[in-house]
Amino acid sequence: MTSFTVESPNVRYTHQHIESDYAYQTTKVEKNGQNIKVIPVDVQMKFRTERKVPRLGVMLVGWGGNNGSTVTGAVIANQMKMSWRTKEGTRHADYYGSLTQASTLNLGSGPAGDLNIPFKDILPMVDPNDIVFDGWDISSFNLAEAMERAQVFDWSLQEQLRPHMATLKPRPSVYFPDFIAANQEDRADNVLTGTKSELVEKIRADIREFKQKVDKVIVLWTANTERFSDVAEGLNTTEHALLMSIETNANEVSPSTLFAVASILEGVAYINGSPQNTFVPGVIEMAERRGVMIAGDDFKSGQTKIKSVLVDFLVSAGIKPVSIVSYNHLGNNDGKNLSAPKQFRSKEISKSNVVDDMVESNPILYPDGKKPDHCVVIKYVPYVADSKRALDEYTSEIMMGGRNTISLHNTCEDSLLASPIILDLVILTELCQRIEFKSACQSEYQRFHSVLSILSYLCKAPLVPHNTPLVNALFKQRACMENIFRACVGLPPQNHMLLEHKLTNPSAMPELCMNGHSVNGKVLQNGNHAPERQPASKKAKLATTSSGFVNGNGVMENGSEVAAIH
Repeated sequence: MTSFTVESPNVRYTHQHIESDYAYQTTKVEKNGQNIKVIPVDVQMKFRTERKVPRLGVMLVGWGGNNGSTVTGAVIANQMKMSWRTKEGTRHADYYGSLTQASTLNLGSGPAGDLNIPFKDILPMVDPNDIVFDGWDISSFNLAEAMERAQVFDWSLQEQLRPHMATLKPRPSVYFPDFIAANQEDRADNVLTGTKSELVEKIRADIREFKQKVDKVIVLWTANTERFSDVAEGLNTTEHALLMSIETNANEVSPSTLFAVASILEGVAYINGSPQNTFVPGVIEMAERRGVMIAGDDFKSGQTKIKSVLVDFLVSAGIKPVSIVSYNHLGNNDGKNLSAPKQFRSKEISKSNVVDDMVESNPILYPDGKKPDHCVVIKYVPYVADSKRALDEYTSEIMMGGRNTISLHNTCEDSLLASPIILDLVILTELCQRIEFKSACQSEYQRFHSVLSILSYLCKAPLVPHNTPLVNALFKQRACMENIFRACVGLPPQNHMLLEHKLTNPSAMPELCMNGHSVNGKVLQNGNHAPERQPASKKAKLATTSSGFVNGNGVMENGSEVAAIH
């Protein structure tokens, strides 16, 4: 773990908390006809983050599926530092694909250049190797059998994992055939029975039992995609209506909603990793009233993650996407379930809305608000198993009636993309439960809203509080998360202005230049924020006249002479 402290009168470290005083700067915009008035707003905030990291237990609904067996096996492999032979050579267990475990964030610049630390070290976070797994599944396979059925891991790794996975067996789960594809019936040999009210109580009892083994529990749905539930007057619209529907065994209360209700009643955070409308209005009201955190919907792993980057790039560049066609085929059980029309429709909705906010941000390109044509196709091809194929075509209008078409092909192991997202979701949800903040005019600290929109980066169809902005652009979502965590330790937002490297006379503003650092009396000017090193040979000779400068690509230029810095 990278250890750092912030030396500032605005940051305090106690045995229990990290506390920071923070100036939140935003803008308020008022529009009157064609006139726009922009008012800068500064709000003095206090952040407080609990430092003690609990022993986290994660209960997966669909523990015996591809995602559940893969994430459990990956954690065991990392715990035990496993390595295995493949035809390309020896591989070692890792957490590639995880925002918290395998990406970095920038703390600032010093004499040696930018200093980046692991994302997980910005605040005290749960180590995935310490997570305890449990969960439910409609299949009676133990985790070793489920892992073999999933066909995700290399066989030599499976052989190492098998004795550790064979002892893990999912609890019986809820199975309503009407909500998932009929082709799932042959797996359903491990199911709970009873009325919907009785099923909620059985799930609550499982959660309470597991709570005895850990400090904190989070429940996450990684089971089959369900069809959408109906929402109508007196049905799923309020907490009271929802509880009455459960009591009367109403048809339109889905299994995922029952798990959400049970979790909320137990005070346990609930995350929906599939696209169905688990969070009907009654569930959201229940979570808000009890102060229990919920997050979703649908893991944002491959095709949609690229889409949320590429469309943002095109629209930001003034290029007008007019047609987006996305095709997928896969052969795992997710693909099998999605071959049914109602279940596919749930996935189609979550994939199709991802570009909306980016389109709405540019009325120059879209003056009438008409969105691009957007088609999503998913086909089940058993032979390819977990190796998902995604093909995308983006057609855009460019200058003077021109057309631009971008075509992409992506092949990936679906569950190896989803599993690190599962870890990020539970780790970040747990962290959010330990963060409190208030403004200068408030006497009491408050927590994040029950609907954790801060986790939008990880979800295809982000759930946000009522009447708040929905952001799908990937880098905006990441910047939101990163900058909030920076605020918790008293650091300003990462704005990428780099003014200290854009000055005609840097020495006139020493407070901006390398934080006051210099080398041999000279302010450092090169784009890497590092001292200019002299070449070891004449072949790499650099220009040394006063007119030479080093550009942001780490290359010195002087007239016609250009040499790379090594």
